[in-house]
Amino acid sequence: MNGIIIKALSGFYYVSDGERTFECRARGSFRKSGVSPLVGDKVEFTVSEDGKGVVEQVFPRKNELSRPPVANIDKLYIVSSFENPAPNTYIIDKSAALAEYRGIEPVIVFNKRDMGGFDDLEQLYRRAGFSVFTVSALTGEGMDLLCSSLKGSVGAFSGNSGVGKSSILNFLFGSEKLATGEVSQKLGRGRHTTRHTELYPLPFGGYAADTPGFSSVDYYIGDYKFKENLICNFRDLKEYAGECRFTSCTHTSEKGCALREALKKGNIEQSRYASYVALFEELKDLRPWNAVKNK
Repeated sequence: MNGIIIKALSGFYYVSDGERTFECRARGSFRKSGVSPLVGDKVEFTVSEDGKGVVEQVFPRKNELSRPPVANIDKLYIVSSFENPAPNTYIIDKSAALAEYRGIEPVIVFNKRDMGGFDDLEQLYRRAGFSVFTVSALTGEGMDLLCSSLKGSVGAFSGNSGVGKSSILNFLFGSEKLATGEVSQKLGRGRHTTRHTELYPLPFGGYAADTPGFSSVDYYIGDYKFKENLICNFRDLKEYAGECRFTSCTHTSEKGCALREALKKGNIEQSRYASYVALFEELKDLRPWNAVKNK
């Protein structure tokens, strides 16, 4: 039988064939091959007479992330909220860059519209070429458009704890499928109400993933290819990179840098460029010989 892993928990994989869900173990050979099944994997599995299943094969993935641990994602919804915690452009940009690198469409979502506006941030990210949704999971404002973008696809939601990822998904499903928690006043972030990654079938088609709370989607720090192609993962900056005087330009301080010239002219956003430079500085000392094998 063929299906998709919709949940992984304590060594068990819950596989849906579209009608039923089966509790499965992974065949022992996976340990030897180094393949670890992930939520979102399309798999072949067998089911015994007692209803227990075994994952026999993981089909090739089009993409994967290590944090959150998911595969075959079409869209990554990067969620921020009006306050507590307030939007952090560096976290948004860092998450979007990894999504671009992994071949996942990044989508920017601003939640808690009922608390205030996001006009400047909406303009910033639309100008940078992203799909942007401003919503309120409390009042339902903007949620119809968000539903339309999810239809027929597999979408994952990421962002700081407390931004309302689970509340958004509960609204989409029309029920309290996911646990939600109050935001800690002391820490300024939500309690980690989501303990594992899980795909939930959407009533209008497709799947949505809820993921454990964390500051941002991790880029893989040992991934040398990510470092070498960093500018290519900033869709609004890369078009200027090819116009630089020198092919070795890092776009951080060199004379004749077309990217920096575009910044001076106001053709690119200051915060987007600042995020690129910050990521460059974080990765600049990575070399091929100390890089970890690409995941």
